[in-house]
Amino acid sequence: MTLIRTLAAALLLSIGLSAQASDGGSGDPNYSIHNPPAYAMIGDLLIARPLLVAATVIGAGVFIVSLPFTALGGGVGDAGQALVVDPAKAAFVRCLGCIGEGFEQQN
Repeated sequence: MTLIRTLAAALLLSIGLSAQASDGGSGDPNYSIHNPPAYAMIGDLLIARPLLVAATVIGAGVFIVSLPFTALGGGVGDAGQALVVDPAKAAFVRCLGCIGEGFEQQN
């Protein structure tokens, strides 16, 4: 009887450890999203954010230049979203070091 209990305990322990390792090791899937490592934060601050701010400014300029053509085609909203809003959200609203959709509301 102790052999069965030992095997059952080992099985449950291995299932629990494999589930914990699959989501970043913490047991909480949001932990890996909201707490990136320090090197990701530094790289994001020094490299990605300045590039995203530049992309926002350049995208705004391209949007203004292309506005007459996009207005004729009816795609002003899509062009504004792609050229200005998306880079601005990634630059100013996304959490530092986050890779994915960090600016959307989490429940």
